[in-house]
Amino acid sequence: MNNQLSSVERKHLERVKSLPCSVCDDPAPSEAHHIKQGSHYLCCALCEECHRGSFLGWHGQKRAWAVRKMDELDALAITLMRLYVKANA
Repeated sequence: MNNQLSSVERKHLERVKSLPCSVCDDPAPSEAHHIKQGSHYLCCALCEECHRGSFLGWHGQKRAWAVRKMDELDALAITLMRLYVKANA
């Protein structure tokens, strides 16, 4: 599999990372969490704690997600809405 990002994919990921966290609204910069590995358009903006935090994060115990009753698709929907609003502002 080719791990090289196209310029369009790179720009998309930069835009995602410029958004606040889609779970806790922590201000940017965020990390891009890939819902499906290698699918660069299926990623949501997450702060470090909501992404990789051992207690709160998706790759940990997911406590922040459980409290907000969210899953990856909820976070993706928020990310896409913010990208759309930002692009049309």
